[in-house]
Amino acid sequence: MRKLSNLFMALSVLSFAVPAFAQGGEAAGGGVNWVAITAGFSMAIASAVCGLAQAKATAAAAEGLARNPAARPGIQLALILGLALIESLALYTLVIIFAKVK
Repeated sequence: MRKLSNLFMALSVLSFAVPAFAQGGEAAGGGVNWVAITAGFSMAIASAVCGLAQAKATAAAAEGLARNPAARPGIQLALILGLALIESLALYTLVIIFAKVK
């Protein structure tokens, strides 16, 4: 219990010290547009993860069709729905990037 109270005391002291680190005076100008750079990286990561997920889903569907060809309609429906949901994640990332980057 003593350690927990010490932890909360340290966190409260640190939270009150945050304004001391705030930038004062005039703002620095002519910096790098980090929003655009991080947006590019986030889109690259989202596309890579979606690509890996789509490859895994397609491989699983092909394996399921190879094991049981009679289940094609159900597997095909699940595959198309899954691929649409996976691709929507990359599209949501793209929409957020367009909303944030000026």
